[in-house]
Amino acid sequence: CFQAAPMCSPTRHNIYTGLYPVKSGAYPNHAFAKPGTRSVVQYLKPRGYRVALSGKKHIAPRAVFPFEYSGKQNPDFAAIDSLMAQSKSRGTPFCLFACSNEPHSPWNKGDRSRYDPEKVRLPSYFVDTPETRNKMVAYLAEITFFDSQVGRCLELLEKHKLTENTLVLVLSEQGSSFPFGKWTCYDTGLQSAAIARWPGHIRPGTTSDAMIEYVDILPTFLDVAGVELPKTLDGRSFLPVLQGQRNSHKQHVFGLMTTRGILNGSDHYGIRSVRSDRYKLIVNLTPEVPFRNIFMKSSIFRSWEAKARSGDKDAREKVRRFRQRPAEELYDITADPYEWQNLAGDPKLAEVKSRLKAQLDRWMKAQGDRGQQTELEALKHQARRRNNKKNKKKPGTT
Repeated sequence: CFQAAPMCSPTRHNIYTGLYPVKSGAYPNHAFAKPGTRSVVQYLKPRGYRVALSGKKHIAPRAVFPFEYSGKQNPDFAAIDSLMAQSKSRGTPFCLFACSNEPHSPWNKGDRSRYDPEKVRLPSYFVDTPETRNKMVAYLAEITFFDSQVGRCLELLEKHKLTENTLVLVLSEQGSSFPFGKWTCYDTGLQSAAIARWPGHIRPGTTSDAMIEYVDILPTFLDVAGVELPKTLDGRSFLPVLQGQRNSHKQHVFGLMTTRGILNGSDHYGIRSVRSDRYKLIVNLTPEVPFRNIFMKSSIFRSWEAKARSGDKDAREKVRRFRQRPAEELYDITADPYEWQNLAGDPKLAEVKSRLKAQLDRWMKAQGDRGQQTELEALKHQARRRNNKKNKKKPGTT
């Protein structure tokens, strides 16, 4: 399953609105949706559903997202228990988003003793340092903690005898904040597993390589609820994939990233991407600008830099590639799943690159994405900056 933007806030806006980030307005981090945008609440509540969100929010404004809220950064299981009990006793359908903050850094949840730093397997694009291994252990422990939260939700469904009539979908927010993950348009930033359970509708143990996007989740939920799908949505229902009626969904999935407004982010570093089932094209709008984000201040990245300075050629190359990207990157995902061998200059793949670029251009045009101009306007779409402007006092007022 693919996000359209590898950051917390845009990802959540994607899910709840069924719209890609630029169209909804929520394309930088800490974003707010354009006034008048409709969310899952406005679609399902008139159909008699209670639409609740328990845990992490990171969405705005409230008028677009009038959920029944509970919890703060993690689900409130007492509130979820109450919601399910009331739903069962009253015969009222519900749509619940149990939103964990895990495994979001600083990775301080879970039992680290379950994992041995010396035995964990690191991806080939990592620099192997003791700090990287220690943080990987912390990350895995927090994933295990998240898994226990999923288990608690399933136990509550079982407790209230709601299991057989409930579609459960488990997703992560975006890729991890290790280098080459979150804040990038590599698959390690944009892609996550989607795990679904729906007794009587989804055959247990089945898998699918169908490419679905987070914008497809809302239309799928509406499809399940029997709501006619609005033509204004960017997403498409993947209900036939869940039910085993189809083994494919989309031919292309898209991504974008802006560093404007993120902690320690480059002043402007826009990234756009398009992916087929085999090839990925990434366009870096300002390749002359060094890429930067908050993780470059982390102990992990500093350990990479230290190893690079010690003369390690592999570490030096990985640090360089993280900071400086070419204008175009083309990868054969099948042969090179970690997107390391850039084929953008290969004349044999010129036609492939041209077709992908045409798809990306059409998508950007349909979204109103003007590339670098849209990148420079990102700060106007951040909720915290908007709130700061509202809260500034005018002379002579209180």
